[in-house]
Amino acid sequence: MPVAGLERKTNPVLVDLIVELRKASQQGGAPIWEDVAERLERPARLWPQVNVEKVGAVSEGASVVLVPGKVLSTGDPIKGLKVAAFSFSENAREKIEKSGGKCLSISDAVRLVPSGKGVRIIQ
Repeated sequence: MPVAGLERKTNPVLVDLIVELRKASQQGGAPIWEDVAERLERPARLWPQVNVEKVGAVSEGASVVLVPGKVLSTGDPIKGLKVAAFSFSENAREKIEKSGGKCLSISDAVRLVPSGKGVRIIQ
């Protein structure tokens, strides 16, 4: 059964993620997950591609930094950083993990912080 607004999406993983985010938003009263779902519904060409350096620059005070797009490898990550994204370049994943950080899927971030408190979205 098609989900309203998702008829044009052909990636079943993406469709399932958007549905999961909407449910988490409604069940947990966390509007941040609805915001992320709306960002992922946009055409993929409009999704952000953010370098590790920028992720580290905006991470202060955040338990998880979320990129509703792809994380790229330019720059050096901050130690112990938890980053959630739809995808990571191989080099970005390697840099984050070597610095003691964690690369999470967006679903992992929802399970880790269902309330959304401490999650910072960057573009």
